[in-house]
Amino acid sequence: MYPSNSSSYGNSSSSSSSSNSGSRRPTLKDEELDPALSEVSRKVIGSAIEIHRALGPGLDKAVYDNALAIELKEQGVRFQLNHEFPITYKNQRIGGHRVTFFVDDRFVVQTLADNREISGFDRDQLRTQLKRADLELGLIINFDRRRLTDGLVRVINPDKLDALRGDKHHAESM
Repeated sequence: MYPSNSSSYGNSSSSSSSSNSGSRRPTLKDEELDPALSEVSRKVIGSAIEIHRALGPGLDKAVYDNALAIELKEQGVRFQLNHEFPITYKNQRIGGHRVTFFVDDRFVVQTLADNREISGFDRDQLRTQLKRADLELGLIINFDRRRLTDGLVRVINPDKLDALRGDKHHAESM
């Protein structure tokens, strides 16, 4: 079993995403992706695919979380399991939100083991968490799908994407 509070493991690396924010649908071009973020997210996705091939669907979420922790440690990817991000309102902490994995201090991974499609609500919830934590990328991985690719969604923080694009365009205009 894994600890119920935040635990740190491993080393580092990173990836990208796409998602839906109201009427706009932010997308990333390959050249806009941070290569380090792309690399570590590929490691996470590759690890999830390997776990799904070995174990298949239908097990408890904790089983997949433990297996993913083993894989990430073996690959030297830094992560915290069951990491809690604080939520503040008017400069006061009012609570927190917990993510399954906080990877490389840059993005989050929410794992599921539910016999259902990843919903718009799941995407919106993760997008809100990304905005609150000022992070670029999140992954939702539902291990309870016949094909893992049917249970894998990348979500981006459109505010962060706009800021990154703005910084890039600003640097190019100098």
